Amino acid sequence: MDHIQELSKILGNNLITEREQKIPYKTDASYFEGDLPMAVAIPDSTEQVVKLVEYCQKNRIPIVPRGGGTALTGSSIPINGMVVLSMARFDKILEVHPEDRYAIVEPGVRLDAFNQHLSKFNFFYPPDPASSIAATVGGSISTNAGGLRASMYGTTRNWILGLEVVLPNGKIMKTGGKVLKRTAGYDLTSMMVGAEGTLGIITKAIVKIWPLPEAKGRILAFFDSIDKVGQAISELKGKGITPLIAEFLDRITMNSLTTTRGLEFPKDSNYMLIVDLASTRESINRELSDAEAILKNFNPESTSITTDQAEMDRIYEARKGAYSSLLSERGSDSERVVIGDVVVPASKLPEALKESEERIRHYGIKVALFGHISDGNIHANIYADISSPEHMEKIDRFQHDFAMISIRHGGSVSAEHGIGLEKKDLLLLEMKETGSEEALNLMKTIRATFDPNGIMNRGKMFD
Repeated sequence: MDHIQELSKILGNNLITEREQKIPYKTDASYFEGDLPMAVAIPDSTEQVVKLVEYCQKNRIPIVPRGGGTALTGSSIPINGMVVLSMARFDKILEVHPEDRYAIVEPGVRLDAFNQHLSKFNFFYPPDPASSIAATVGGSISTNAGGLRASMYGTTRNWILGLEVVLPNGKIMKTGGKVLKRTAGYDLTSMMVGAEGTLGIITKAIVKIWPLPEAKGRILAFFDSIDKVGQAISELKGKGITPLIAEFLDRITMNSLTTTRGLEFPKDSNYMLIVDLASTRESINRELSDAEAILKNFNPESTSITTDQAEMDRIYEARKGAYSSLLSERGSDSERVVIGDVVVPASKLPEALKESEERIRHYGIKVALFGHISDGNIHANIYADISSPEHMEKIDRFQHDFAMISIRHGGSVSAEHGIGLEKKDLLLLEMKETGSEEALNLMKTIRATFDPNGIMNRGKMFD
């Protein structure tokens, strides 16, 4: 059977089959390169998605869903002749209801565009991954993305009320609804969040929205050691202060931002801490002063406070662009930046950060550390020479040790980037070390129940 001909009958001009046009879909934002897909489907209706899935199910053709292509663990790249299912044309904001605190959107809506629209109502959608300019609602649901504001607002899972999903058998499942709380059987909505497209294709989402903060302010603090950064944030949260944003950047990251964005930082400081607070206009300055006083207990080299929105935006955009800026620090064209992504309880940050630095020294590798420090999320941005098997072996050993640090301190091997291809072995490691093998077995059973022929994002998360 000529599958391309049959798929063309379903999708018409919404099917890409030319080799040159398929090449960009071999990769996402990770360092993995997949295989050339059989075809790239870009449907413009749920009906087309249903017919495509039905055909692929009948003919055992694997499908890989794709949002904005910003995945960092290889979850959206094709392997072994898959059909890429891009949701790029599902890009409509369908409803906004500030009075009921929800909106209905299609999965291809980009997060920044969504928030720009919501700002007209003085509302916003809190999940805020660094790739929000390109990341989509559907992709962020599929990986349970967190981001800079997760300290105060949590991850994507906390903001999804309901979903419309095309299941692997082609049937449409609707979960949840438009209310902020409900108790009606198993929570199938939450099960779809973080599933990385292994259980179905999201075609519509009902999401919570929230009023924009009345006032915001920022503290910048510079430290000479990483353990002081962890101690300072742990103390801040222990005193009952929940930052809107709390980010740390190391010297390598600061240097990259100087190179790419012209930002200047104190030359002798090894770490920068960014702490944003949200409050009322009447209390924001007092709360900033109280927080700065706590940070000063840990002997920062300098601190500063601002409520100037333009200055805050400048640093905010620089932090969100830190990953791309780090590419300027590569030693050769064959180097890639692999982003490690673990999480530990905030109280364990000082030890976890020190142990991470020790392992970096042990392997003699170049790693830039930054992350969403308020919720214990550490990103180890590893400079990996993919042309050297010996070097990549070191990287793999470091990734294992970095994961074990998080597990020993009661954390997880993946905070917000998902599992994809990169962390399959680390997921198994976490389940084994925490005595959770039965949970993994149940996950496999659920996946097989939804998709007995294994067509949905085959080879991702676990085999």
